[in-house]
Amino acid sequence: MWAAQAISNFGDWFGLLALYALIAKYSDSEFLLGLIIVVKMLSLAAFSPLAGFITDRFNRRMLMLLCDGLRALAVLGILFVQSESMLWLAYVLTSVQMMISAVFEPAKTSSIPNVTSKEELVNANIISTATWSIIFTSGMAFGGFATEWLGIEMVLILDAFTYIVSGYFIYHAVIPQQEMSAEEKEKNRNPWNGIVDGAKYLIGNPHILRPSIAKGTSSAFLGGLVYMLIIVSEEILMMGSIGLGLLYAARGMGTGIGPIIGRRLVSEEKDWIKLMGAAIGLAGIMYMIVGLTNIIWVMILFVLLAHAASGANWVTSTVLLQKRTIDTFRGRVFSTEWLLFTIMNSISVMIASLVLEFELVPVKTLMLIYGAVMAGAGIVWSLTITRKEKVYQREVGLIT
Repeated sequence: MWAAQAISNFGDWFGLLALYALIAKYSDSEFLLGLIIVVKMLSLAAFSPLAGFITDRFNRRMLMLLCDGLRALAVLGILFVQSESMLWLAYVLTSVQMMISAVFEPAKTSSIPNVTSKEELVNANIISTATWSIIFTSGMAFGGFATEWLGIEMVLILDAFTYIVSGYFIYHAVIPQQEMSAEEKEKNRNPWNGIVDGAKYLIGNPHILRPSIAKGTSSAFLGGLVYMLIIVSEEILMMGSIGLGLLYAARGMGTGIGPIIGRRLVSEEKDWIKLMGAAIGLAGIMYMIVGLTNIIWVMILFVLLAHAASGANWVTSTVLLQKRTIDTFRGRVFSTEWLLFTIMNSISVMIASLVLEFELVPVKTLMLIYGAVMAGAGIVWSLTITRKEKVYQREVGLIT
């Protein structure tokens, strides 16, 4: 499963720049370039509720195999885009690819507790996140060079091939799964009933709901802040893609080392909800410092620290959801979490882009505002979510 994730993630980032290059080749529209990002995020969000139901209703290993095959076909289909009049096909197939990924991701995350022991679960998620960070950094770098040297078509073919290789590893994996009872399957024959049942389960279990909103709370600010790094590199640092590459590399490295540091500093599971609030607040403060400086190495350092905090938040919230959610609801819980994450990320980017488009405030000022509000959100989390978690822990005897 880990090998499958690493290979398919590499293909995702490796092929992304080729997709951008394809759009730029047949159109000089900045709107069309930005639209592909919106299509990717909204496709994930729109299909997530149904994807969660599918993940709980059917065999996850077979679903992941099917997803890899279909994603390979979707990417290969983009090769038919050979003119500006065919660009629409790239958006349609990218949307299909993301909707299929909306099934694959919760199926994979839901399966991790089934292939590890309880003692291994935290390490497994740390390795998964660290792998993402390494793949994010290297995949984008290799993808840029490959697109330039090999051409768009060859990169898309290689991207599709990574899904085939991912499927090979999934095929050879043994992935146990607790299936729904006959009564549950009958009750959830209608997908709408399954989706509603999952929502009721989440709302009716506040100890599960709390960690499920951690990533969405963070992405409500980090989405816009990461987007603003593009503008900062272009207009403030005047370093273009080189500056952006350095800042995004810092983002990837931070995401990888953050969970390791977080586990060292806060090893007790009972303190993880508190850690999430602290991580949200700390990331906001780090980005405020980024907004106050024009020195590239200072920016790199504090972007790394901000995303180290975010990475710790990501892993601890994931592990708590894996531990607290029963297997037959895990897919729906993770798809709901992914829905919140993608929606808040999209809203954050949209607000930031509109503010900058209409020149309401300069980019550095907006970064300060986003960072300050994010730091405030961390304080609110500590005063509300953390306190409610303590009440729950007292009720179940985790603390006295």
